[in-house]
Amino acid sequence: MISKCLFPAAGYGTRFLPATKAIPKEMLPVNTKPLIQYGVEEAIQAGCNTMAIVTGRGKRAIEDHFDISYELEHQLKSAKKEHLLKDIREIIDNSSFTYIRQNEMKGLGHAILTGERLIGKESFGVILADDLCINTGLSVLAQMVKLYAKYKCSIVAIQEVEVENLNKYGVICGKEIESDIFEISNMIEKPEPKDAPSNLAVIGRYILTPDIFEILRDTLPDKKGEIQITDALNKQAQEKRVLAYKFKGVRYDCGSIEGFVKANVDLFNSL
Repeated sequence: MISKCLFPAAGYGTRFLPATKAIPKEMLPVNTKPLIQYGVEEAIQAGCNTMAIVTGRGKRAIEDHFDISYELEHQLKSAKKEHLLKDIREIIDNSSFTYIRQNEMKGLGHAILTGERLIGKESFGVILADDLCINTGLSVLAQMVKLYAKYKCSIVAIQEVEVENLNKYGVICGKEIESDIFEISNMIEKPEPKDAPSNLAVIGRYILTPDIFEILRDTLPDKKGEIQITDALNKQAQEKRVLAYKFKGVRYDCGSIEGFVKANVDLFNSL
């Protein structure tokens, strides 16, 4: 039902400089696997077979990672170590990858709008690779696809966040229509704690209906000149239903050094 997943991956990763001067932040490894591969595996479990990646200057390593390396495979085969590439080779063989460059960094909404030509006129998933979500059962996006099958509308993933951290997120206001499912009436991007309508913050998983592109085209930039997906979803919620889903699973904010280190330690200890 949802066959395409969009990966905004053009950001500079400034919190990880100087490591990200030459390495895309999406390629930073959690143990032996880059962040974006975790995201692609999550999309595949959700039924997606086309990965649409919005890249930027200096992101060539992402394309190389999801491509066949004949020389490396030959060397590994000679050393009887070809099993080390088993997972990534299965991804390459069973998925297609398309790429487009975001020439200007104008926010997440602009990145999603840049990917319109890769998506077309169909509903699609969005995964922010630096939000690493780990599950023992269905992946977060797979959980959301099940909801989409029932409601046929845009859905955002949410989690409860400490009040002092709400100014880092888009925050929703809405009524609970089922257990852990909220119908959104309002969204505020990075509110001050005193202005936040709830403690339910949007994290980097979305299912979006194709009319979001037209809304994004009409969305005005904020004070920083960025087009926010929160503003577009807020407008969409006024015109039709938009849901927020309190997902099952553990999320690591791997866009922060603390979250990245914690993810590496926790996943290593779970081996």
